[in-house]
Amino acid sequence: GKAMGNSISVDDYVSALPVALLLALECTSASPIGRSLTFLKQLWKQENKLTCNDNVDKGIDDYNALHAGTVEDRNAEYKKLVNSYYDLATQFYEWGWGQSFHFSHQNKWESFSEGTRRHEYYLASMLGALKPGSKVVDVGCGIGGPARNIAKFFEKQVQVKGLTLNPYQVARGNEVCAQQGLAETVELVQCDFMHSPFEDETFDGAYAIEATCHAPDRVGVYKEVLRTLKPGATFACYEWCMTDKFDPTDKEHLKIKKNIEEGDGLPDIISTHACLKALEKAGFEIVFDRDLADTPGNNWFVPLTPSWNPLTQRFQFNWLGMFLTTNILRVLEVIYLVPKGTSKTQQMLQKGGVGCARGGQTGIFTPMYLMVGRKPLETSTEKGQ
Repeated sequence: GKAMGNSISVDDYVSALPVALLLALECTSASPIGRSLTFLKQLWKQENKLTCNDNVDKGIDDYNALHAGTVEDRNAEYKKLVNSYYDLATQFYEWGWGQSFHFSHQNKWESFSEGTRRHEYYLASMLGALKPGSKVVDVGCGIGGPARNIAKFFEKQVQVKGLTLNPYQVARGNEVCAQQGLAETVELVQCDFMHSPFEDETFDGAYAIEATCHAPDRVGVYKEVLRTLKPGATFACYEWCMTDKFDPTDKEHLKIKKNIEEGDGLPDIISTHACLKALEKAGFEIVFDRDLADTPGNNWFVPLTPSWNPLTQRFQFNWLGMFLTTNILRVLEVIYLVPKGTSKTQQMLQKGGVGCARGGQTGIFTPMYLMVGRKPLETSTEKGQ
């Protein structure tokens, strides 16, 4: 669920709007209008907190410039790439998707939020029987939706540290933790997960949900996770990967891959085989791997496919919804209800959504390649002594 605040007060910038809009501002945040207005209000506040850019418009232009370069350029500037992306995307994600920034498939009669939580719980179950007081790290935690759910899964008996590069996500995530009474159990920390601030052998378990795909070097990020884990501890992750069906000589496949990378802040998407090899090269013992995209049920990409029902968020993915959404945001920019550049940001995210859907439909892309690895009880050096 989304914690979007209580009833909304009238800000100075809407004082000249029609009476109908002023009345709408009194709607609670649980209503569609109230949620939308909360989003607009938070978006303006967010522009004052951007970590990489002066404003939304400059931010999206800088971000697009990075993607106009090479994979090497994006890997070299990955911190700027990721921070720029999440400066722009976090508000849109929370408003349109929820506090857990990841995909999941749905079983029959299962709601979207139920499927999301089950997907998280399944990953958490890979960590084994953790004792009360155990410490777990969420590598690339967003605003902490999964961390909070997983803390509840372990009956608040496990301490969860969430790592994210983006300072706004840290502030927002810890704010929600406090609101939900989880401040003593879940804490978000701002850092580069390629260089974790934690000491060796700190954690009893680690997980990553669709996050390490942002890393410039998979072996490097997995090694850093290994370093902070206690011997015998487990690391479980869902990875974004290209599958065996991806053909690098197929122009349509390359276009889909590029749209996903541009729309989701990724330097490059690698194959499932490359990911598994990187985990092993980092020093993990492979427990097992599995592509959950093959699981029967409602496919993970269904929420990104077009619908003509205007009451669902899928409406934005048909041609009319795309046209209306973009142009409504442009009008809101002109009358200063949203920062300039909001419509370009929305188009960038929409491109990623369409790319992910096509990747799922063609079977060339998965956002839920599950890998489970265990840190050896002895290092190779110790074994040789």
